[in-house]
Amino acid sequence: MGEQPIYSTRAHVFQIDPNTKKNWLPTSKHAVTVSYFYDSTRNVYRIISLDGTKAIINSTISPNMTFTKTSQKFGQWADSRANTVYGLGFSTEHHLSKFAEKFAEYKEAARLAKEKSQEKMEMATSPSQESPAGELSSPLTPVTPPMENINGTDEICDTTPNSDTRPEPAQNALAFAHSPAMTKHWEAELEALKGNNAKLTAALLESTANVKQWKQQLAAYQEEAERLHKR
Repeated sequence: MGEQPIYSTRAHVFQIDPNTKKNWLPTSKHAVTVSYFYDSTRNVYRIISLDGTKAIINSTISPNMTFTKTSQKFGQWADSRANTVYGLGFSTEHHLSKFAEKFAEYKEAARLAKEKSQEKMEMATSPSQESPAGELSSPLTPVTPPMENINGTDEICDTTPNSDTRPEPAQNALAFAHSPAMTKHWEAELEALKGNNAKLTAALLESTANVKQWKQQLAAYQEEAERLHKR
């Protein structure tokens, strides 16, 4: 059911100054709850912290991240997706060490999850790579009948000369000259519009789902922060 907190602590939160890349800027006035969350739907681990209703940390742990202890009570890590460096100041060295242990643990879990995901993708794509040579082009070529059969062009060509309502010879020749080309052109336009419509619909559904999931996550974070604050 979405993201659940798996470890929480309290710390002062900082971010590196984006201008100097040297100085630390505090993002919380006091110690706040910093939690590790596991998203079971996407199989990812995140570090999340809220200051009231504002998310001051939302960092997805990746296999290439490293948490570094820079002093007895301070540690930091870089998040390339957020384009920043986060810093945490703890009240004791023990809390810092525990947070670092969890970081390494969930980083390894993220690495294993990524490897499993890649293996599944390779297994899913391997059958098409082993197809006979004569079938290699099939995934790339839409399986549709010839254009003339779709639009009944063959029937028109066969019946028009014998029809009582056929156009004048000049008009008939012009129709034969332009009909296949125009039909193919409009079929291509229609397929392009269908493809764009499908993409827009998928993007809208994904955006709506992300907004709903974020609202649920925010409510869960607030409840967790209030619960820990009351301790």
